[in-house]
Parts: sequence; structure tokens; C-alpha cells
Amino acid sequence: MESSAVIRALGALAQEHRLGAFRLLVQAGEQGLPAGEIAERLGVVSSSMSFHLAALANAGLVTQRRQSRSIIYCADFAAMNGLMGYLTDNCCGGVPCMPDLSCGVDQQAARGAA
Repeated sequence: MESSAVIRALGALAQEHRLGAFRLLVQAGEQGLPAGEIAERLGVVSSSMSFHLAALANAGLVTQRRQSRSIIYCADFAAMNGLMGYLTDNCCGGVPCMPDLSCGVDQQAARGAA
């Protein structure tokens, strides 16, 4: 994933309603959710939700399809995995991350500094 795509994706997710919508779509899986239902679940006006979903689509994080009179949005799992891969690519200096490892920071030293 190129850094410009990462910046667009992170920028799109750096807003409460867009992050909430993306989380709902990830939970919904491949079947996705209609825009109206996303707006209802998040307590957002439909016109505002359309704006936020368009931002997510423009960032490549969601796809959309027409189903009858509704537009169904789905998380783009390949894009999400690409973003996560980009963010963790250099995590922990190439060493697999472990729950008790804080990316190369010595836990004892970190506790002592607190």
C-alpha cells in the first residue's frame, strides 16, 4: 500500500461518524448494511451519513452496490488488511509483536520512568 493511500484512509477514519460507520461495516461482514441503517444505528442524519460514507468510499475503505432502492455499503477487507499491514510492517523492528512487548521499549525501563 502506498503512503498516499494510507494517508487518505487514516484521514477518512479520523472522524467519529466515519470510524463508527466503518466499524459497523466490518462487523456486518460481506453482506454489508444499507446507508439508512448505518445512519440510524449511529444516530446521524441520513444526508450527513451519505457524506461520511462517500469519504470512506473515496479513501478506498468501503464499496457500495445498489440493491433495489437501497445502496448497500461494505467494508473493503483487502484495503483494511493492506492498511493494517502497512501500519505494522516495521512494528517491533521486524520481530513478531507479543502482548508483553511494546515495540522494542524495555518494559522495566518504561515502568521506572513513570
